[in-house]
Amino acid sequence: MLPVIALVGRPNVGKSTLFNRLTRSRDALVADQPGLTRDRQYGVGRIGNRPYVVVDTGGISGKREGVEVLMDKQVRLAIDEADHIFYLVDAREGLAGADEQIAAELRKTGKPITVVANKAESLDSDIAGAEFHALGLGDPVAISSAHGRGVKPLINRVLAFLPPAEEEEVAEQRGTQIAVVGRPNVGKSTLINRLLGEERLVAFDKPGTTRDSIQVPFEHQGRQYTLVDTAGVRRRARIAEVIEKFSIIKTLQAMEQANVVLLVLDAHQGISEQDATLAGHVVDSGRALVVVINKWDGLHSDERDRIKSELERKLPFLSFAEVLFISALRGTGVGHLMKAVDAAYRAATSDLKTSDLTNILEQAIMEHQPPLVRGRRIKLRYAHQGGQNPPIIVIHGNQTESVPLTYQRFLVNRFRKAFKLWGTPVRIEFRTSKNPFKGRRNKLNARQQQKRQRMMKHVKRK
Repeated sequence: MLPVIALVGRPNVGKSTLFNRLTRSRDALVADQPGLTRDRQYGVGRIGNRPYVVVDTGGISGKREGVEVLMDKQVRLAIDEADHIFYLVDAREGLAGADEQIAAELRKTGKPITVVANKAESLDSDIAGAEFHALGLGDPVAISSAHGRGVKPLINRVLAFLPPAEEEEVAEQRGTQIAVVGRPNVGKSTLINRLLGEERLVAFDKPGTTRDSIQVPFEHQGRQYTLVDTAGVRRRARIAEVIEKFSIIKTLQAMEQANVVLLVLDAHQGISEQDATLAGHVVDSGRALVVVINKWDGLHSDERDRIKSELERKLPFLSFAEVLFISALRGTGVGHLMKAVDAAYRAATSDLKTSDLTNILEQAIMEHQPPLVRGRRIKLRYAHQGGQNPPIIVIHGNQTESVPLTYQRFLVNRFRKAFKLWGTPVRIEFRTSKNPFKGRRNKLNARQQQKRQRMMKHVKRK
């Protein structure tokens, strides 16, 4: 499971800036979900020597009544979920009375805390954090989240003391890992019970972490799989709040372990913004995907047409994924599910030859030339595979940093069709090749200019 780091502090101390720095892109993995508190942002950390979950909380005012906000459900839940707390303070403003009050409340949580003196870009590191020793929370660490100064050493130092991702026994972690994700009450538990009950050869429940993730190894037609249920459906009696039924942290952790994600949607409820946000998490994770529209039975033809229209309109970025319309309760369509899982996993782990990739790239360029940039044509020379799950295609050329998103999507579609990469995201990385003649041309131009000058002098003498 991914370790969790919560960002806490007064308003305007740079929590969101640090969040953006750690996750590299707020748009990639950010949740503002109904049922979750709106002032908490979730993302996967991309800076550091291993992945982790970052939780950005709302600012604590520090006033007497404001300190009590710390005990409010929103911030308290973020702290309860955390393995470590970054307590951000403003190095330029210095120590404030509110900082001491908040520190006192944080100390009561018993969680490991690092005081982070932010906005220290123009200050000496020792001076920036000196007065914050008075908070009694250990040595402060001076950083600049806006400029990135000190951020990577900070996160690597903290990650070194956090527990590593739990490793299960090989016998219990065998086969393709399948994460079942979706909003509460969309039928995840019914689907899992259907898979295990009708086609089970070997199955047992293993409670995971205290966050109620459950791993269920099972066998289907001689192949091994492990279902990762994010909602803790087998402990339903313990589930009292929506936040316990659907947690972004559980989902991110489950997807980190998985090879394939089953995104379960409720045909009766339609496609909500929460579904779209969760689908965005899956795409950003790079995992293979199968979209499961549950509770399809009993719908009239016009209702079915409406759901299909909503899929195209609200989730167009999932066009690469196979969509199955099922009834988990009755078993209708469930028999095709594992075949779709296997196909998506094969696509995600495909081996792509450099020669084949380069041929497809050349064909795409012949069909549709890259655009001009400042009067010069972008040149894409060759391609090779840079990774799997998801497939990463590295393209070398000139001015590749200027390739527009529309042309990138065009190339993704060409590669997807050529190699049948359905069921998995495809990522393209561009690398600009150095021009081996650039320096040589400059030297030749200088020599030619010197030669012309000598000739002109010779003419004048005559």
